[in-house]
Amino acid sequence: MKIETYKNRVAPGLTLDLHPILKQILSSRGVSANSEYALGLDGLENPGQLLNIDRAVELLEQALAQQDRILVVGDFDADGATSTALLLLCLRSFGFEQTDYLVPNRFEFGYGLTPEIVEVAKQRQPALIITVDNGIASVEGVKRAGELGIKVLITDHHLPGDELPPAECIVNPNQNGCSFPSKSLAGVGVVYYLMLALRTRLRERGWFNAQLVEPNMMQFLDLVALGTVADVVSLDKNNRCLVKHGVQLIRTGRCRPGINALLAVAAKNNHSIRASDLGFVLGPRLNAAGRLDDMSLGIECLLSEDTHKAYRLAQQLNDLNKDRKNLEQTMQEQAMNYFSALNPDTDMEKGICLFNSDWHQGVVGILASRLKDKFHRPAIVFAGSTENSGEIKGSARSIPGMHIRDLLDSIATHNPGLLSKFGGHAMAAGLSLKLQDFAAFKSAFNRELEKQMDPMLLEQVIYTDGSLPEDCLTLEFAELLEQAGPWGQHFPEPLFKGVFAVLDQKVLADKHLKLVLQPSDSERLIDAIAFNVNADLSGRKLDRLAVLYRLQVNEFRGLRALQLLIEEVIE
Repeated sequence: MKIETYKNRVAPGLTLDLHPILKQILSSRGVSANSEYALGLDGLENPGQLLNIDRAVELLEQALAQQDRILVVGDFDADGATSTALLLLCLRSFGFEQTDYLVPNRFEFGYGLTPEIVEVAKQRQPALIITVDNGIASVEGVKRAGELGIKVLITDHHLPGDELPPAECIVNPNQNGCSFPSKSLAGVGVVYYLMLALRTRLRERGWFNAQLVEPNMMQFLDLVALGTVADVVSLDKNNRCLVKHGVQLIRTGRCRPGINALLAVAAKNNHSIRASDLGFVLGPRLNAAGRLDDMSLGIECLLSEDTHKAYRLAQQLNDLNKDRKNLEQTMQEQAMNYFSALNPDTDMEKGICLFNSDWHQGVVGILASRLKDKFHRPAIVFAGSTENSGEIKGSARSIPGMHIRDLLDSIATHNPGLLSKFGGHAMAAGLSLKLQDFAAFKSAFNRELEKQMDPMLLEQVIYTDGSLPEDCLTLEFAELLEQAGPWGQHFPEPLFKGVFAVLDQKVLADKHLKLVLQPSDSERLIDAIAFNVNADLSGRKLDRLAVLYRLQVNEFRGLRALQLLIEEVIE
């Protein structure tokens, strides 16, 4: 692990009267203009820049005029759930009377609009299928829908393959020829933009009246924020704007009853919610439904207008998430047994590729992410198929600089027939192959990594914002940083380094370390916490610590105080 400090950048367009350290933090993350800091909704990119947006709106206008039956086909993660709920809520508020949804069970049908899920969909007799957060790779499924006379409108954000599905229309900022500047929209962001464009067209036509009031699209930003953060897409300016206003909606309690309920079962206060809580608190509870059961449970929670029903559903999601945690812990222990006899510096290959027939399909993505973080190398984890078809399904996670979807594409090109299917983006992907081909795939995976990956990428680099002067170790400065967010993927929350005397220490739940620290040459006392520390650190008396930390606002029983969140102990 190497620790580096962000390079100083000059941002002449950032002329706001900001604290100089905050201005430097923002500049180091590419904020170069006042509008990129203010993040007003008037700065959102124009929907008209999306390729095929006019054709998509026309399709929906026709469906509305004829009150066609519309079926939304979603995905089984938090982005898919929020995308599905958002589309249904918007369409119904625009006057569509026949709308329904279908989410493929990941264990039975797998991902996307497959021919098999089209056969299920046809029982509901839709005139139009709209995919959300999937579809760009569903060539055969769209063909089958066409054979049945069902139109398909694809909304997606994943990278396209060589062949596009023969849909009526595709809206995806990452398809060739699309000039939309924000390529990092989540699936829910694509849906939101489509609904913005449709709302504008209906308004121009005079569609809304006293009986059908034009909806304020801001009311849906809680769903957009949740799906965007949970899907870990890059928080470029456009996404930060969407997330910022969505978080504000949640903080004021004006969000969906289901989101309020999810916060309640997690014992989280709306007023102090941060963008990161959407990814670490709400997202896992929604995802638990798709991982272990049926994502319809999560979608119904988000759709519910009834507070009591939403809470009951949120409690079920919370229980599923506890089950997921237990499964994950068992799987992680089993995986780590494999590495226990290896020397990370000499014995490990450039990539991690594991299979266990007893592992749970819905949890392998989390395990891959944990292994990727621990060993800082691309990781693919496979579980057996529930259909006993001889096929295994894997989930891949990658490190910065190694595009995992492109790597899988290269493997498929050089090894025809090895992969049954695959798809994804730079940092995450899914794939399936025959069990008998696992050894061949593992060899191909590591061969491609040897050819394509610079060994320097395997050295983890942690970037910090340097040392903070003592007068910034305050609740006020922590609040200033909090307000400057949202922070997240590719727009990281500020990380500082410092040396502190340890005046008191306490172990919580056998794995967390609660500390009272004192900065050098200061009488000030500061609370700090380090989560999931190793036994060597928690089991000895500490006098001094050199650490990487974040400033946090800790709220307890209505009182707000400064707390340091220790990310790494470096001495």
